[in-house]
Amino acid sequence: MICFPTATTPRTRAQSAGSIGRGPVPAVSPEEPTRLLAVGVSHRHAPLELRERLYLADGHAVELAKELSGVVLSTCNRTEVYVVGGDAARAREQLERRSGLDLAGVLAVWEGVEAVEHLFRVAAGLDSLVPGEAQILGQVRLAYEAALGAGATGPVLNRLFEDALHTGKRVRTEARLAEMPESVAASADELAAKTLGGLDGKRALLFGAGRMSELAARDLRARRVEVVVSSRTLESAQELAERVGGRAAPFDAVAVELTGADLVISATRCPYPILHAEAVQPRTRPLVLVDIAVPRDLDPEIAKVEGCTLFDIDALGGGLVGREEDVREAERIVAEEAERFGEWRRSRGAVPAIAALRRHAEEIRAEELARAEPRLADLSERERKAVETLTAQIVNKLLHAPTVRAKESGSEPLRELFALRDDGE
Repeated sequence: MICFPTATTPRTRAQSAGSIGRGPVPAVSPEEPTRLLAVGVSHRHAPLELRERLYLADGHAVELAKELSGVVLSTCNRTEVYVVGGDAARAREQLERRSGLDLAGVLAVWEGVEAVEHLFRVAAGLDSLVPGEAQILGQVRLAYEAALGAGATGPVLNRLFEDALHTGKRVRTEARLAEMPESVAASADELAAKTLGGLDGKRALLFGAGRMSELAARDLRARRVEVVVSSRTLESAQELAERVGGRAAPFDAVAVELTGADLVISATRCPYPILHAEAVQPRTRPLVLVDIAVPRDLDPEIAKVEGCTLFDIDALGGGLVGREEDVREAERIVAEEAERFGEWRRSRGAVPAIAALRRHAEEIRAEELARAEPRLADLSERERKAVETLTAQIVNKLLHAPTVRAKESGSEPLRELFALRDDGE
């Protein structure tokens, strides 16, 4: 059986969106929760069979984001929820309800600084199945923009994701990780080349006409591979084939195209398998099939067909051998940006305490001036203004250092040192 999704099938691949700047963020509310939490699974914690059941298409991801008041990042390799002041148990319950899975033992939880560093590493491509791959930054951007547009985020999450996107860009330029494999698609081509002993003169059949298929097709053409594209509609297949210098094949000709193919790469948006084992004939020459879709496009039983070698996305994991220096630089950037975000949060959280301290100091100044009034009765208006200015300057100078320290370390030391009440009075 071979099938393609209908035109109404929800999108399941993130596409690049416009840039979001790291602009001003609304002032903190004293009641605003500040505990950062990330909950989810990835290729590091769960097999593909579980990840594809957890995968959330765009609309479902936004729906969950609104329910949890956070950002939901769902890709081929991970489904993660980022919230402020949230509850890990509630996030797990929602994920289990949607997937019908028991996530005990596979659900990872990051809190506070760990959550910040994890997101920044994800955006930088350091936590990807194929380290340094380019797609994840766009996927993080898309997840954030979707949650932002749905009103599911607040000032802290907005700043967190804007900083994560900034970190990802820095890592790709300053740490030269952009020189690593550009995408999962490029890694799929490389895996096929190793399995087939080279790709020069081979014929590849691509299922799907999206961004991932285009990346794979361009890389294959550069390796002198004949590329045949088949998609849900012949028109979309023809458009991609024209862009990459290949040819299009109608869907009803796929069985014939399979007999002449050396390689199949599948990256559609179909929520169920499009190619079943009974549609693949035993081979006298090798056929390599690489399924880079989640949920999977290709029936796992195809691996049992004689002459066929089937790989799924988990087979594409690559190491960072020989790039240790670049990775160290990338990790340094992540740590630096995470610390900068922490400084922003501490500074922001100290604002109510700093305001309380200044009110307290001004009250003391006013009281002392009132107490000294009998001794100041003979002063001229000009002299009174000079006393007012002098005492205000003394207060400002005395409060300068505590204010700076509070912005660096948070409000608690300030409240304890000056006995400020929790209500800010």
